[in-house]
Amino acid sequence: MAVYSPFLLIFSASFLFFAFTMAGKQYGPSDLLRPATGFGKEKLSHLHFYFHNIVSGRNPTAVRVASAPDDQQFSTGFGAVVMIDDPLTEGPEPTSKLVGRAQGIYALASQKTVGLLVAMNLAFMDGKYNGSTLSVLGRNAVFSDVREMPVVGGSGLFRFARATPRLIRIGLILRQEMLL
Repeated sequence: MAVYSPFLLIFSASFLFFAFTMAGKQYGPSDLLRPATGFGKEKLSHLHFYFHNIVSGRNPTAVRVASAPDDQQFSTGFGAVVMIDDPLTEGPEPTSKLVGRAQGIYALASQKTVGLLVAMNLAFMDGKYNGSTLSVLGRNAVFSDVREMPVVGGSGLFRFARATPRLIRIGLILRQEMLL
């Protein structure tokens, strides 16, 4: 059985207290790593773009790759899996300027309502964010007018990103707003 001295426990607790309250300012564990990783102060970004999920026609951007053995059993499409490579545009028209692509997978994961499990990367291809990505993982309640799905990470300018973007449905148009 290991024995710890009271001095060691008090010293460790004191060290952690001082490490997180240096110079009277509150710091968290990620702040202590920030200088080592080369990142400065966190920045806030507001992104606004349109997401075009095209499921039919000559050039669909969403293709079913799997389905349940008895896909007629559920009216919600439960069990279907779809791969996506959807354009992200500056405006609501599909011909609007392309700013990136939503690439990933979604599965119809609810037996009672149309609810998707979404895992996708938003790969930006234009301007300041060219080459950067955001990773999204979460539930998409398809028929809700306003939805939230968490950003769980990113790359490039979005390294260590976290956010809860809002998807807003306007008729058949889906607009995505993010505050990172």
